[in-house]
Amino acid sequence: MKKIIECVPNFSEGKDSKKVAELVSEVVSAKGVKLLDYSMDKDHNRSVITFCGDIEGIKEVAFNLAKKAAEIIDMRYHKGEHPRIGALDVMPFVPVKNVTMDECVDIAREVGKRIGEELRIPVYLYEEAQPNPNRKRLEDIRRGEYEHFFEKIKMPEWVPDFGPHEMNEKSGATVIGARHYLIAYNVNLATNNIDIANKIAKAVRFSSGGYRYLKAMGVNLKERNIVQVSMNFTNYEKTPVFRVFETIKREAARYGVNIIGSELIGLIPAKALYDTAEYYLMMENFSYDKVIENRIYE
Repeated sequence: MKKIIECVPNFSEGKDSKKVAELVSEVVSAKGVKLLDYSMDKDHNRSVITFCGDIEGIKEVAFNLAKKAAEIIDMRYHKGEHPRIGALDVMPFVPVKNVTMDECVDIAREVGKRIGEELRIPVYLYEEAQPNPNRKRLEDIRRGEYEHFFEKIKMPEWVPDFGPHEMNEKSGATVIGARHYLIAYNVNLATNNIDIANKIAKAVRFSSGGYRYLKAMGVNLKERNIVQVSMNFTNYEKTPVFRVFETIKREAARYGVNIIGSELIGLIPAKALYDTAEYYLMMENFSYDKVIENRIYE
């Protein structure tokens, strides 16, 4: 049985389309992997590539992407709305088919060790790949961002898992791990008041008393003169997208603000969309075998 792993690297480059194309070409030209999606955002100054493949293909392309990012991205000149600590900011491995989480953990550790040793970039493990419970959360590792990491990395509790124990000035540091599916979903508001986006994000995210499997922050989209609530769903079945969307809509109404749209970064499992359709259409006795494509290709 063929083993399939998903890899979703996030890069600190979302303004230069030529550089993003160079990163994408590392996936397209490789054997043993398939490009699924990529996106870039100028306000976040960030790009996300989603690809899948077998174990050997995933490992090789993951390292090549880290190497390419180190060559073409210079963190000394990077500015953007999204938190980040490195050129290759974060790279998770996700089990898709005939593969276990433990195997993805092994891949993360092997790739992380190679990046640290060969590219001389500090590497931190996160989520399932990180044995230290105090260093599992991405937001904890990334707190302080690139600018303050030169001092943070010297702290005993923040010694990197792999690579040098000092910051790489050009490439920063990298976070690599293994996790389950994640949905990156943003809701855009009809205002340019970042305080409103921050207050709504605080109301819905788990760390501030909101939904258990949700991370959220306010982001300023300067090119569009609006703000957004930028979110990560770490378990969309226990914290469904539609429930959070409705909460944001109600919270925004308190400030006299409308939702003008939303966006998906990367891919989304079909079940998350089915659940949303079932909720808004109020369909009784709905089952997934009523979706025609599921019957055709079953």
